Amino acid sequence: MNRICKLFDIEKPIIQAGMIWCSPWQLASAVSNKGGLGIIGSGSMYPEVLEEHVVKCKQATDKPFAVNIPLLYPNIEEHVNTIIKHKVPVVFTSAGSPKKLTPILKDAGIKVVHVVSSTVFAQKSEAAGVDAVVAEGFEAGGHNGRDETTTMCLIPNVVKAVDIPVIAAGGIGSGRGMLAAMALGADAVQVGSRFAASVESSAHENFKNKIVESREGDTILTLKELAPVRLIKNSFYESVKNAYARCANVDELKEILGRARAKKGMFEGDLEEGELEIGQVSSQINEVKSAGEIFDDFVKEYHEARTELLSESANF
Repeated sequence: MNRICKLFDIEKPIIQAGMIWCSPWQLASAVSNKGGLGIIGSGSMYPEVLEEHVVKCKQATDKPFAVNIPLLYPNIEEHVNTIIKHKVPVVFTSAGSPKKLTPILKDAGIKVVHVVSSTVFAQKSEAAGVDAVVAEGFEAGGHNGRDETTTMCLIPNVVKAVDIPVIAAGGIGSGRGMLAAMALGADAVQVGSRFAASVESSAHENFKNKIVESREGDTILTLKELAPVRLIKNSFYESVKNAYARCANVDELKEILGRARAKKGMFEGDLEEGELEIGQVSSQINEVKSAGEIFDDFVKEYHEARTELLSESANF
């Protein structure tokens, strides 16, 4: 049996990423109901909002689901209390060291997965006691690794370096992409951008449509001095680009970024002055679909591509 399916008690090794402003209970429950693992993205939620989403997700599915917690979140203790109180079975942590939080969650019987962008961080996460890691290449949307290691290079390195299951992320938006990740040694895939452009995503319709319109080269990794982020080029990005041209310092970059820039773009739909976090794979997304349809497309295309590859390899 697949190691991730066994670990999480799910049917298919497909995980929906816990994206800020895009991953509500509606999306998480829809993916879990299809046999994958849905994740509520708590990074954009006040503690009382997260509790509401957890309660509603439990009402909408009897299957396992998870919550993603960015470790830099200011109300992290309240989030952890909510997760333990409602017996959420799995937690994905990101943006920090999992060393402190992992034993607290595991003592409560919760499986812990940490998102990493390098082999070194994967090894440190394993040493901290996590049950699995998400190895995320720099193709991914949102906050990312500074080293710009691609998914194709990162996955085999991490698989060699750790004994725990490895979930591939970054640039995976189809069943063919999933097959490629599994061929590199991954036990499962985490999918973000494709589910951001779903009916159940809480992203603004303007942002969803912008994802569909995006073409190759429309995203860029920037703001490394603060926290590397991949976003769609727009007026906000032009401000950042101009700041770099005049050699702006970190304080100036912080001032340009300001507060709630991601909310303005992804949740409120300001396509010019908002931060539009999305992955390179957005160029492959051509329409907004329901989470169930997206999930079924992944499974169908994975098996079709696998059959095709096996057929061709017989003549290799």
